[in-house]
Amino acid sequence: MHLIRACLSILGQLEDVVENLSDEDLIKPCPSLGGVTIGQHLRHTIEFFLCLESGFRHSVINYDKRAHDKLIETDRTLALAAIGTIRSFVTNAHNKGLHLEVGYDRYSEDFVTIDTNYYRELSYNIEHAVHHMAIMKIGIREIAAHVQLPVDFGIAVSTLRFAESTASTP
Repeated sequence: MHLIRACLSILGQLEDVVENLSDEDLIKPCPSLGGVTIGQHLRHTIEFFLCLESGFRHSVINYDKRAHDKLIETDRTLALAAIGTIRSFVTNAHNKGLHLEVGYDRYSEDFVTIDTNYYRELSYNIEHAVHHMAIMKIGIREIAAHVQLPVDFGIAVSTLRFAESTASTP
């Protein structure tokens, strides 16, 4: 299925980048990112997928209940293991109805529940990953310029299609 292939491609790009970074690259604060690290963006991206996996089992997803696991953002081996877990989940999951819990009131623990489904949440995670990969690209170019990124790293497919269509017009 197209959605699964797109997600696996994103996960593959993340794996390739992590394999080419050092643990030191992951934890070095990036001035262009306001002192945030590449590892923090990586962990954030991975944890959204992990929330989807966990929520899938219980049919309730809440991205606010992430673990904020410092080890994923500082240890390449653990980050790669988490990506492998996500890859296995995405490959084997099927579409089903889910509930998304969201809470946008800073001063309340109350959540609103919205009906959704696995494919919708997977597409959200793909878009979210691309967004954070674009941010990671800035950090990688500043902190780990030795890492060669694919030309499409952190660029939405719709943007790539648009650029290709306008490049061919006179």
